[in-house]
Amino acid sequence: MTRPSGPLRIGLLGAGFVSGHHLAAWRRHAPRAQVLAIADPHLERAADRARSFGVPRVYTSAEALIEAGDLDAIDIASQRETHPSLVRLAMSRGLAVLCQKPLAPTYEEAVALVRDVRGKARLMVHENWRFRPWYRQIGEWLRAGRIGNVVQAQMTLLSSGLLPDTRDVLPAVQRQPFLADLERALVMEFAIHHIDTLRFLLGDLELMHARLGKACTRTRGEDRVAAAFETEDGTPVGLLANLCVHGEPAATVDRLLLVGERGSIRLDGGTLSCEGEHPARLEYDLDASYADSYTGAIGHFIDALASGAEFETGPDDNLRTLQLVEEIYRRAGPAAGAGGRPVRVAGGAR
Repeated sequence: MTRPSGPLRIGLLGAGFVSGHHLAAWRRHAPRAQVLAIADPHLERAADRARSFGVPRVYTSAEALIEAGDLDAIDIASQRETHPSLVRLAMSRGLAVLCQKPLAPTYEEAVALVRDVRGKARLMVHENWRFRPWYRQIGEWLRAGRIGNVVQAQMTLLSSGLLPDTRDVLPAVQRQPFLADLERALVMEFAIHHIDTLRFLLGDLELMHARLGKACTRTRGEDRVAAAFETEDGTPVGLLANLCVHGEPAATVDRLLLVGERGSIRLDGGTLSCEGEHPARLEYDLDASYADSYTGAIGHFIDALASGAEFETGPDDNLRTLQLVEEIYRRAGPAAGAGGRPVRVAGGAR
């Protein structure tokens, strides 16, 4: 891709729930980038987004949007099943691509996709979770050795989002209706973020144990997971997630504890603290930080295209996250449990 002399010209594929966050983030990067077109099979939905964000053109298909030309990059914000075909389409035309996670519905499909498109154009996975301000801050603290070597880590994601509320509505499904029909739900849609973030912060991970469960009868996929990992030096890392926990808020809130040799780091929602030799306490606005994560991921995409630097969440990095996700499903499925060799993948705060 030749670096454009003016603003980066973007085409957005998908006008569903997450597209509003993408468009708001692109707007915050003006005048370095501008979304010129939106494509969605539901033209009215695309038109609504276009009116809200001042996007001049709408289409009912990705093919029509790309054929119209005058674009430098494609932002894919559609359902996961469409990702492989849309990435192949855009990259076959030499367009840089920012693709929402997961890169493909399964690890095997993602491997085939990366093999097919390698060398054709630039590809980054939109894994925005690690771009949340508190995780960037934790990464800085770890690189500075603020708590020494991490000896234990626990990530927790608990929510009542799949418990009926007083109206007999599932809040998580009301917010994102597609969740009800996902066969791969909690791990592939939610916990994938946390696995990627743990890799970003702690480095190589090896899956030691995993169990899935399901309590909600009105959705198809799993709604709880317990997974145990180890880092390259044997540090235990736990991940506990459940969307059917009484007493928890409907919206998911991250909790993370990193125990170090000389201190500890604790995240509880929007509160981040460091204890030990270098104490600190920071408070974050949850809604603003959520928006900032999209802005950070998209800003990284723009910067790397301009400089030629590698993407932090490039396809090879994302494959390593997907490898762990796939291993959780394999081990925790009906025929899993025993057997299977641990998968070690790379990462590390940088």
